[in-house]
Amino acid sequence: MDKMTQNPNHVLLSVHDLEVKFRVRGRILTAIRNISLDIFENESIAIVGESGSGKSVFTKTFAGMLDSNGFIDRGSIVFDDPELADTKVSLTAGIRSSLEKCRKKLDEYSLLEAGASTWRELRNLEEAREKKAALSDEEIEQMDSELSELVFQRTELFNQRQTYDPKNEKEQIRQAGAKLKEMDARIRKMQDQKKERIAERKREAAADHAWQAETREKIQALQRRYREETARPISKEQQERNVILAKEIELSTGRYSPAKRSRTVRALLAALKKAMQEGKNLEDEGTRNEVFEPVTFRVRYLDETEEWLHGTCVLDLAKIRDPKDWTKVRGTRIATVFQDPMTSLNPIITIGKQITSIILKHQNCSEVEARRRALELMKKVGIPNAENRFDDYPFQYSGGMRQRIVIAIALSCQPKILICDEPTTALDVTIQAQILKLLKDLQREFQYTIVFITHDLGVVANIADRVAVMYAGQIVEYGGVEEVFYDPRHPYTWALLSSLPQLAKKDTVLYSIAGTPPSLYNKIVGDPFAPRNPYCMKIDTLKEPPMFQVSETHFAKTWLEDPRSPKVQKPEIIENIHEKLIEAFNI
Repeated sequence: MDKMTQNPNHVLLSVHDLEVKFRVRGRILTAIRNISLDIFENESIAIVGESGSGKSVFTKTFAGMLDSNGFIDRGSIVFDDPELADTKVSLTAGIRSSLEKCRKKLDEYSLLEAGASTWRELRNLEEAREKKAALSDEEIEQMDSELSELVFQRTELFNQRQTYDPKNEKEQIRQAGAKLKEMDARIRKMQDQKKERIAERKREAAADHAWQAETREKIQALQRRYREETARPISKEQQERNVILAKEIELSTGRYSPAKRSRTVRALLAALKKAMQEGKNLEDEGTRNEVFEPVTFRVRYLDETEEWLHGTCVLDLAKIRDPKDWTKVRGTRIATVFQDPMTSLNPIITIGKQITSIILKHQNCSEVEARRRALELMKKVGIPNAENRFDDYPFQYSGGMRQRIVIAIALSCQPKILICDEPTTALDVTIQAQILKLLKDLQREFQYTIVFITHDLGVVANIADRVAVMYAGQIVEYGGVEEVFYDPRHPYTWALLSSLPQLAKKDTVLYSIAGTPPSLYNKIVGDPFAPRNPYCMKIDTLKEPPMFQVSETHFAKTWLEDPRSPKVQKPEIIENIHEKLIEAFNI
């Protein structure tokens, strides 16, 4: 997806080619599919779409809040926060000793760089020998796919049998049991067949004596050449590079405890050894980042004093592995306000204690100062008589007041991004308007970015500067709020706007989107909205559309924007909706 670069504001969060998956009952569900989006400093961006479109999952990746069975399969989420990226490591005796050990190890590993070409030839020969004695990737994929599907069906049948009533559904239990035995036998047979085919392929490879002898001779010759090449001394340039690499290892691991730091240093040294063996260009910044990434994010060396090493990092939230690293981001830099305040507040701890505990955890201040800041926040979010309400419990507050407290907690560390996950859904209309006004007023004071997740397009019209429309784990349209409301281009956006009750005429049926979203377990071919799209063309069922640029700030992922497509008029109900929306939503 092309990302907007024309916006003059500073890009605070840059999402690129993000893909998020979940392991569900032995299968993989792809919840977020190849999303790219820039989020700007001090803006309000709304993420809209039906339930299950991926809105909440998308924003949970920003704060490391995915469920335990979820994972980021690929992509990056670069958070541009210079203060958080700036890193210093004290040059203690232990760090100096570790630096010297790392430098010596890197000099030793650098010997391997001269033999990288020969090493690759060796690997190719060894891989060819392994492939000759093994099944092809296509064969294994086909067999594993069939076996996986059968195991999934068996699990579903077993779970269904558990729901049967032993008294009244004995026959169904008996039939399910017989079917399970049959499936178990088929699973064992398929597993045995796979083992036999692997064994047969090994026997065939071993029987080819001429090929085996020729391959052994080639490998022995390459090994002799490799030993000669890797015995040559390293250059001065390599030595100087290794000094910097050793410092970057210490900068990248200095935040850890001694035990974890030691483990991570060893892992980084192993990764750098492999990179040198493969002949990767470690002078290249991108390559160096890639080598560090599987272990920990790289801190780039800048300078040093007698007491400190100083560096900076590209903070990619998709690559954070350590929970302690998330504590520096979650709450302090990126905070979340959830839908139901009672699930966010502890019912047996006073309101004041819940705010001050967050302030004490993330900010260096005394309890007296924490109480003062908490009271100030309570007043800012509109809690009347804050001093007397400080020691009340959540049940003593109304729903709107509880949501104000959740906002106060989220803002207690002055985050740069405030994610609002449908924060007004559980509130009545009057209180909704108050909370929206509060969020906008506080944004002007605290200068944070709002990422607002909602189903309610009325909320979008009142709070957002930009809108991103999500469907089936993808962003299908995004742009300025007026562009998306008054000049929508994607048929799904048309359908969402047509569903607004405020646009319905008297004595007419309220519009609803036909069909259901596609299963995210399966690979989606073409446009995911095609089966529900009344304007569907043949190409929609065959090929995924690119993201077309409508204007400098407006983009839509639909083949209708292709110059070759027929011109289609948007639904009559959303023609000239400007006045209707102004009246309906009191914009």
